[in-house]
Amino acid sequence: MNHRKVYFWSITVALGGFLFGLDTAVISGCERTIQKLWGLTDAMTGQMVAMALYGTIAGAIFGGIPTERIGRRNTLFWIAIIYLVSAIGCALSPDVYTLMFFRFLGGLSVGASSVVAPMYITELSPKEKRGQLTALFQFNIVFGILVAYLSNWLIGTADENAWRWMLGVVAFPSLLFVVLIPLVPESPRWLIVKKGKVEEARRTLEVVNPATVIESLAEIQASQHNTTSSSGSLKEFFSGRYRLPILLAFLFAFFNQVSGINAVIYYAPRIFEDAGMATSSALLSSGGIGVVNLVFTMLGLALIDRMGRRFLMYVGSIGYIISLSLVAWVFYSNAATGGMMVPGLLFVFIAAHAIGQGAVIWVFISEIFPNQIRSWGNSLGSSTHWVFAALIAGNFPWFAGKFGQATSFAIFAFMMLFQLLFVWKMMPETKGVSLEDLEKQMVKEDVPNTASPVKLKSV
Repeated sequence: MNHRKVYFWSITVALGGFLFGLDTAVISGCERTIQKLWGLTDAMTGQMVAMALYGTIAGAIFGGIPTERIGRRNTLFWIAIIYLVSAIGCALSPDVYTLMFFRFLGGLSVGASSVVAPMYITELSPKEKRGQLTALFQFNIVFGILVAYLSNWLIGTADENAWRWMLGVVAFPSLLFVVLIPLVPESPRWLIVKKGKVEEARRTLEVVNPATVIESLAEIQASQHNTTSSSGSLKEFFSGRYRLPILLAFLFAFFNQVSGINAVIYYAPRIFEDAGMATSSALLSSGGIGVVNLVFTMLGLALIDRMGRRFLMYVGSIGYIISLSLVAWVFYSNAATGGMMVPGLLFVFIAAHAIGQGAVIWVFISEIFPNQIRSWGNSLGSSTHWVFAALIAGNFPWFAGKFGQATSFAIFAFMMLFQLLFVWKMMPETKGVSLEDLEKQMVKEDVPNTASPVKLKSV
């Protein structure tokens, strides 16, 4: 493998993840300032924050269409353009409705990038490095979140226009993304399966791994011939043939969000203030969330191709249950030390997320669908993720205000018990299995008995 080129291509595409994290987290430092500036209710503030998430739903649902028609690389280029326009528009917004429009536009890019970027890296990567390289997307997400938190803290809230700078910083990496994307090649699997451009695909595969280029070409072409009866259309996707990977992707994305991760990412300063911390300390503690997220994501990257996807999900699920339950108890008991305990417990929660769901979700969803319908599969998994993200982030301020933080975190902890059951009973291990072999074993006429995990043979 030409490590330098493959890592450059993967990191460049994963910049979509950096913008994803940066764009979604910067609002946490200025949502209360914007609420006071324009006299917004809690409900309206929640909708202003969630407007980006509504955009992610649309971007995730429809992101598969240009990905199929014009390719992964060209779609990523237009995603970068929309990121840039959104960042400039948010920074210059004269009222809340204009801000909501440009946040929606930015959400389109976030949703589409969550479909296209991990798909591209999955299709490009050699099977022995696929988990690590695809998880670079998640690494860049959390790095973007960390940069957002630290940027918010550095900018501060002293200037009444500080919120414009907080939102406007997204424009700088967006411009870099626009410049770098044309330097990456098109996905070799898309070139073969959708365009029949075998020689162009061969040139890319020779860079990825010269020793396996003939084997890789043969597997991709065999997969294409084996699915000649499949149109790769949306109708074919929902025909029932792919019901197992569809169910797995839906449940994985669902559990990702009912953990409460986006409620914590978007409203960390609010949660810390409710626990008794001062505003400046709350902003700084939010930066601590970013640091913990980054460190444990790096650990997840190091382990995902060694220990496997299920192992990381077990660790994450147990960490979720313990940390969320204790946060609920602290708020319920009104502990005097809540201002000290809640940040520490949420750091544990973030660590559990980073090493589990955070490291695995985009890798797993991109792996389990066949080449012909991977765009639709990634769209379904991503859109499920963003629908529940919008519901939770959009209603969290209202729900926490009405029922309290204790109830909110208790519900999140309860839902993670079901995630643990899902990992134990249903989730297959995909480590070390080629995408084409995964297709043979996952796509069956009848859904395997889900009383135990699907057994996939490593190759």
